[in-house]
Amino acid sequence: MKKYIIFIILFICFTIQSQEKELNVFSFEETEILHQQKPKPVVIFIYTDWCKFCYAMEKNTFGNKEIIEILNKNFYFIKLNAEEKKDILFLNNTFKYKPTGKNTGIHQLANELASIKNKISYPTSIILNSKFEIELQKSGYINSKKMKSIINRYMKSLSLN
Repeated sequence: MKKYIIFIILFICFTIQSQEKELNVFSFEETEILHQQKPKPVVIFIYTDWCKFCYAMEKNTFGNKEIIEILNKNFYFIKLNAEEKKDILFLNNTFKYKPTGKNTGIHQLANELASIKNKISYPTSIILNSKFEIELQKSGYINSKKMKSIINRYMKSLSLN
């Protein structure tokens, strides 16, 4: 009997854990299509595989339940690896990976979106308005509290206009 109770408790725990909301992540192409049906602003997270702060932000900030809920409801969310080697079609333009050395390079789209005063830092978070214009660029690690504040301020500014 104890084994059955333990089994049921474990099953319930795993079921509850698997029901946690996940952040909806879209490609640039998917976002353009969805945007035609339902225009929303876009949050883009530009990262690299080797960046510790990017990894921490992905797990902590974009793993936060409140952030997930706000982003899923009000935005399209895109993750872009700045060293992505695949071509990306966005806004009728094809963006490509551009090598800068033997095993280094940057994707044109990452460069276009994340450059602040001709420099790029990782991670960089960007908000595009519903016309796909850059409204905000913020480089560096942003914790969930600060991200929530940034997003709420942005949404509030939309309702005032």
